[in-house]
Amino acid sequence: MKLLRRYLVAGLLVWLPLLVTVFIIKVLVDLMDRSLLLLPDAFQPDRLLGFHLPGLGILLTLVLLIVTGALAANFVGRRFVAVWESLLARIPLIRSIYSGVKRMTEQVVSEDARSFRKVVLVEFPRKGMWSVAFQTSDFPSTDDPRVPEDQVCVFLPTTPNPTNGFLFLVPKDEIVPIDLPVDETLKFVMSLGVVPPVMTAGRRESALAPLHDPP
Repeated sequence: MKLLRRYLVAGLLVWLPLLVTVFIIKVLVDLMDRSLLLLPDAFQPDRLLGFHLPGLGILLTLVLLIVTGALAANFVGRRFVAVWESLLARIPLIRSIYSGVKRMTEQVVSEDARSFRKVVLVEFPRKGMWSVAFQTSDFPSTDDPRVPEDQVCVFLPTTPNPTNGFLFLVPKDEIVPIDLPVDETLKFVMSLGVVPPVMTAGRRESALAPLHDPP
């Protein structure tokens, strides 16, 4: 029985990650293949080829994104986008959704964005207990004396779904920056802490360095 259990566990370690990876890739490919619906019926790949070839939607999506980006980057495209956003800004409900999603996208995908680039530790849910979180931005200072200065926005993801979580405003001197890779930290959260973050030698030396310069 011990030998059978050992073989069963070894088989699960081989097949389970592979099947989950294939499932996720299939879902993404099927989702991108829906972009083919933008083409006229006469130009549908299934009609031209006579059979379904998965993955063509990925190519169409990439071409669409590159062409849209090239058009939006020139002068005429910027003017068109400005007029388009000005029109959306006049619609009450659409204005809030579009502006929020646009700003979040800019912070996540832009080259100079700092969102989700820093892993920190915060004392939560009580003093002496630490949770892994991500510093997303600096909170703007206010003139209200009740609001402490130098606060940062910290997103604390929940396990095992890191898309849910809590947003905290924490004083900068109360967070502990940890030089960990963001992707490794996300795997740590999603695995319920079973998979610890992997640190390279350079990151390990940086993480063990003093947080403050000696006096």
